[in-house]
Amino acid sequence: MTRRRLRHKNKSEAELDITSFLNLMIILVPVLLMSMVFARITVLELTLPESSDGQSESQDQPEQLEVVIGDYYLDVNYPAGTRVQRIEQTDVGAHDYAQLSKLLQNIKVELRNRGIDKDDIVILSQPDTDYQTLVSVMDTVRSYKAVVAASVVDAALFPSVSLGDAPAGEAP
Repeated sequence: MTRRRLRHKNKSEAELDITSFLNLMIILVPVLLMSMVFARITVLELTLPESSDGQSESQDQPEQLEVVIGDYYLDVNYPAGTRVQRIEQTDVGAHDYAQLSKLLQNIKVELRNRGIDKDDIVILSQPDTDYQTLVSVMDTVRSYKAVVAASVVDAALFPSVSLGDAPAGEAP
């Protein structure tokens, strides 16, 4: 019996060494946090155009600036219904947002020269207009990149955006 007692007394409990695991966690957690992409939510405030209960729009509202999104073009109208310019798609088959931005910048300057401070625009789209196209047009009409004091900033074009349906039977 003494032999059995001696064997049990010599055994000691093994200690768990987690130092290397803690070192790994100390390095791994900050690296994962730095590489993590945080969700970015942007909210665009929109207004819906008022319905004209049979009354003439020219009597109630000032002249409206419109961008009509077609399948293969973008029309800029000012006043509403009077085309200023049609911007055809590029050779790649995408809308030319750079040309739209330049045209709207020119219109903004011309309106300021006439003493008109306009900051609203109506975007008219087809029912089957792609969501990304609609968002890209909204981003283009709201602001443009400008260099001010050696810094690139977003300069406002027409920040008050309204959405509506494009007229049916628009000629290409």
